[in-house]
Amino acid sequence: MNIAVMPDVSGRPHECALSRSMSADPDTLYRAWTEQLDHWFASRASVHMEPRVGSPFFFETVHGFDEDKPAERRPCYGRFLRLEPGRLIEMSWVTGSSGTEGAETIVTMEFSKHSCGSRLKLVHKGFPSQESAAKHEALWPLILDHLDRCME
Repeated sequence: MNIAVMPDVSGRPHECALSRSMSADPDTLYRAWTEQLDHWFASRASVHMEPRVGSPFFFETVHGFDEDKPAERRPCYGRFLRLEPGRLIEMSWVTGSSGTEGAETIVTMEFSKHSCGSRLKLVHKGFPSQESAAKHEALWPLILDHLDRCME
C-alpha cells in the first residue's frame, strides 16, 4: 500500500462522519469514485483524474439550472492519499467558499461487503469552521443517495 503525504489538519478540528448501506458492491463504489465520477457527480468534460496515490485531480460540479440565471460551477481539487481497490479511498478535497472554504480537507471512505451490497463509512475532516462541517454533514447523505440511485 502506497501512502501520500497527509495534509496537516491539526489546526482545523471540525469533521463530519456517517455510515450507511449502499446497493452497489464495494468494487463498483470504488470505481464510481476513482474512474466514473463524471457518470454520476461531476460535469462530464471537467474530470481530470488518475486513480494513483499522490495524483492530483480536478472536477467541477454544476448547480442551479434556473432560467433566470446561469448555472453555478463549483470547482473541486484534491489528490489521492490512499487507495485500496474495493476497500478504501482517502483523498484530500478542496473547494471554495460554499464548500471547504478553501481548506484542504481529508475524505476517507471505507467500503465493506454487506448483505445486499455494501456498507460505506465516510469521515470528512479538517474543516475550518463548524458551519462548514455542518453543511457537509447535511450534503453527504444527499450525494450518497444520488450515487446509490445511479449505481442501481
